[in-house]
Amino acid sequence: MNPQVKAFLDPDSETFSYVVYDQPGGRAAVVDPVLDFDYKSGRTRTRGAERIVQFVRDERLSVDWILETHAHADHLSAAPYLRAQVGGRIAIGEHIRQVQAIFKTVFNLEQEFLPDGSQFDHLFADGETFHIGSLAARVMHVPGHTPADLAYLIGDALFVGDTLFMPDVGTARCDFPGGDSTTLFRSIQKLLALPDETRVFVCHDYPPDARREHQCETTVGMQKRDNLHVRAGVKEADFVAMRDTRDATLEMPRLILPSIQVNIRAGRMPPAEENGTVYLKVPIDRL
Repeated sequence: MNPQVKAFLDPDSETFSYVVYDQPGGRAAVVDPVLDFDYKSGRTRTRGAERIVQFVRDERLSVDWILETHAHADHLSAAPYLRAQVGGRIAIGEHIRQVQAIFKTVFNLEQEFLPDGSQFDHLFADGETFHIGSLAARVMHVPGHTPADLAYLIGDALFVGDTLFMPDVGTARCDFPGGDSTTLFRSIQKLLALPDETRVFVCHDYPPDARREHQCETTVGMQKRDNLHVRAGVKEADFVAMRDTRDATLEMPRLILPSIQVNIRAGRMPPAEENGTVYLKVPIDRL
């Protein structure tokens, strides 16, 4: 069977979250849920996540998995809230340990924080298979944007995280700690080797002026034909030169500092201090 897919756009971070399910009343997974966060006030809200919860309940779905494609740098994960409301196991790739180790040092996190992935319910290995009801799914490790990026192939639907964007936007940046443009190019080739008719669902969309409206779905065939950065015929060396040059001009994402601290904890906040308040750190002159 091929999945039914419901997309949810978070306009603030231009992030798409998804509910993937086999049939109404059946089994489901949630991919990359977003927690609302106002940086100016430090306030969190669950309005976006509540839309997902309501859809799951309206469709009478049982959630098996809450799937993270990677530790996002542009939004906070709502995975713990979703798990509390509708169940499911929070999962990410096993290479999250490498990302945790990098950022434990960057943020000088508490000694009790262990970069072993134990904050998540499950760590996927490359090539691992699992099921969502009657849907067969396979994990693809696609590093480059970060060392731990995954794509999830569920039936004919491929959830690529930040690895690929819509064809008129291109590909993900590679200048975060542990990122690498050569590695990204090679990861993308694994995705483009899938059948042309494979549906591709992106995590973010930044519409160019010629399009304006957000979109989330394309195909492998369209990516090979039209992607600005990695369409068929683009050489690895040319991609790396383009990507590295472009990345050198990009500002850090607005929410990278709070997002990473939370997302390497599977969406949980740091422990409260002795006054009962949770604090997020801002490392000065570090990134």
